[in-house]
Amino acid sequence: MAASNPYNKYKEQSIMTMTPGELIIVLYEECLKTLNLAVYYIEEKKDMDEAEKSIKKVQRIIHYLDGILDFKYDIANNLHMLYDYFIRTLVQANIRKRSEVIKPLIPLIEELKSSFQQAERKVHTK
Repeated sequence: MAASNPYNKYKEQSIMTMTPGELIIVLYEECLKTLNLAVYYIEEKKDMDEAEKSIKKVQRIIHYLDGILDFKYDIANNLHMLYDYFIRTLVQANIRKRSEVIKPLIPLIEELKSSFQQAERKVHTK
């Protein structure tokens, strides 16, 4: 059982104690790390199987983020459209296996992460 590993227990516990905002930030960070890996696999390693795994992981994260949107807030519609764009672009990236398709997503996700970090700081300073 993986949970018996002390590192895995720590990791699981830290995730379980995160605020929703902190969890979203971690998910954006994972998207960024994984997109950069996909670019690396395509450009440096020419390993299209690993690139595909990375792209699919980001798709799963974006689908999750889209699935937790609360549409009683206006921003949810904008995020939904943006996530839809991300998914469509990731599908194209996976078909073409070209880093030029992936790279424009990175600054957009960085900006979202930054916005959520600012919002999280504001929530915790009140």
